[in-house]
Amino acid sequence: MRLDKLLAHCGYGSRKEIKALLKKQTVTIDDKRIKDGKQQVDPETESVAVDGKEVHYQAYYYWMLHKPAGVISATEDAHTRTVLDLLAPDDRLLSPFPVGRLDKDTEGLLLLTNDGELAHQLLSPKHHVDKRYLARVAGGQVTLETIQQFADGLTLLDGYQAMPARLAVLKQTEAENEVEIIIQEGKFHQVKRMFEAVGMKVTYLKRLQMGSLQLDANLPLGAYRPLTAEELAALKGMS
Repeated sequence: MRLDKLLAHCGYGSRKEIKALLKKQTVTIDDKRIKDGKQQVDPETESVAVDGKEVHYQAYYYWMLHKPAGVISATEDAHTRTVLDLLAPDDRLLSPFPVGRLDKDTEGLLLLTNDGELAHQLLSPKHHVDKRYLARVAGGQVTLETIQQFADGLTLLDGYQAMPARLAVLKQTEAENEVEIIIQEGKFHQVKRMFEAVGMKVTYLKRLQMGSLQLDANLPLGAYRPLTAEELAALKGMS
């Protein structure tokens, strides 16, 4: 690959910044100073260094984000903060994107990566990847009949036929139900629309799990961390 692209991928700055870096003659390939960003380099067999420090090339990055409400699952937006705005500047340079989406007012687990192939595998309908949510629902009681309706596959108000879903009541009061719901789709406002179909309203929604990947209970809201080797291996084993 081109040297300037490798440096950009590794977080060494914009195209303009990398051009200036090369001009300073501080970049080497196998100890030879290189000024041309178009120079081809094989990171598997050649050693690249900046200011004498070796550049460690990594093709793909994977992060678990504890998404807060108020940010959107997009890479850019002119008016609203996106999940990428929660990342450190150097990490944003690696061109990550969210795998799937969470609504603006939904919290919880979101996978960020630059691995398009893995993202496609996880989002493909034919793989039926479970997505587990915690929800608070108002507007009536979740009954055994409600649970069966979800299990049979609801017809939403716009006529869309949803796939069967698993619904369980965790806590219940006269005013509110706290439930766990597991779906295998990711349509726009999916969970909210499913409850609307039975005359109820979601007041709080949080994703806890996607496939084998579970939200780290110790990860603060708005924070992110790299996936562990075990988490990544389990995800890739699903695809």
